[in-house]
Amino acid sequence: MELVKNLEKAKVFKAKELINYNEKKVTSLNLVQKPGLNLTVISVDEGEELSTHTASGDAIAMILEGQAQITIDGKVNIVKEGEGILMPAGLPHGLKALTKFKMWLTVVK
Repeated sequence: MELVKNLEKAKVFKAKELINYNEKKVTSLNLVQKPGLNLTVISVDEGEELSTHTASGDAIAMILEGQAQITIDGKVNIVKEGEGILMPAGLPHGLKALTKFKMWLTVVK
């Protein structure tokens, strides 16, 4: 059974190089999708948004490149390359790309 997909085994990688930007789009590459755990690398073109929603698990967004505005339960947070933020389960959250950005998203249920 393959636990992790879209990564070469036993090979060093740079997370921000796993995915490219696509003009006026949000693009994702799923690495793990198992009960209780999802790992996804996401690229978001400048100005694009993910509308406000809730998740059934805690979500940790680590910004790999660029800058995002992440709103959690009405509070606006500016999150930059090298920074992360926890979006708690059940709280409404959404994001907007202030610049093109890439993130590593971990969702734990």
